[in-house]
Amino acid sequence: MTEQAISFAKDFLAGGVAAAISKTAVAPIERVKLLLQVQHASQQITADKQYKGIMDCIVRIPKEQGVLSFWRGNMANVIRYFPTQALNFAFKDKYKQVFLGGVDKHTQFWRYFAGNLASGGAAGATSLCFVYPLDFARTRLAADVGKSGAERQFKGLGDCLVQITKSDGIRGMYQGFNVSVQGIIIYRAAYFGVYDTAKEHPHLHQLDDRPVGDGRGRRGLLPLRHREATDDDAVGAQRSRHHVHGHHRLLAEDLQGRGRQGLLQGRLVQRPAGHGRGLRAGPVR
Repeated sequence: MTEQAISFAKDFLAGGVAAAISKTAVAPIERVKLLLQVQHASQQITADKQYKGIMDCIVRIPKEQGVLSFWRGNMANVIRYFPTQALNFAFKDKYKQVFLGGVDKHTQFWRYFAGNLASGGAAGATSLCFVYPLDFARTRLAADVGKSGAERQFKGLGDCLVQITKSDGIRGMYQGFNVSVQGIIIYRAAYFGVYDTAKEHPHLHQLDDRPVGDGRGRRGLLPLRHREATDDDAVGAQRSRHHVHGHHRLLAEDLQGRGRQGLLQGRLVQRPAGHGRGLRAGPVR
């Protein structure tokens, strides 16, 4: 292996370990956020049992489901990190050959910047096609509020993937994908595009040590994506009368039923979770 390959492998492994630690640390916050976002679409959470807010959710989860349930769905979240990063870097380099072929980074700054944005966004979208089932399973596991094995809808990650595939086929694993891919294109375009451009221009180096693209551009889409992921809530059971076909109708239902506040459900919990992601943020190589 070349020195560059060894250096990349070390950075990749270190980043993976840091991500696993940070994701595990903020998993309780992530689960509270998910439950607040999806409870209105969940058949397991009836209207009289819905959480009234962050503190109510934090207090009731250990009482009703046990303390360890705070980390429900975290394993899928950790597992998906490694293939996501590997695919992002691999596809980004391939897309750079397409978008930046023949572009002079010194004399064609804006074209170079646009090419980096396009490469990052396209890499993120392509990678998501492969790892989205894990992200979807993480959402479904986190939204499963049963305490014991008999009360829970899924026994674990493998059981979740098998049940959904049996009931809805492969397409069932990609519910909410359209919303998620819009968010990831914005996020990865900023994450990779801005950093790669700043790295090649000395007057922009002050950006190098800052976490670029903290995900704010996709936060407004998160409740829609999680709602779509949980709308098909009971495997083998009758669909809820609130079942929605696509995020445009879901957006309209949320605005009509709960107003703008419904689209921002869980936003306060998102902030500390974002700080946790900052633990693993650093220069992207």
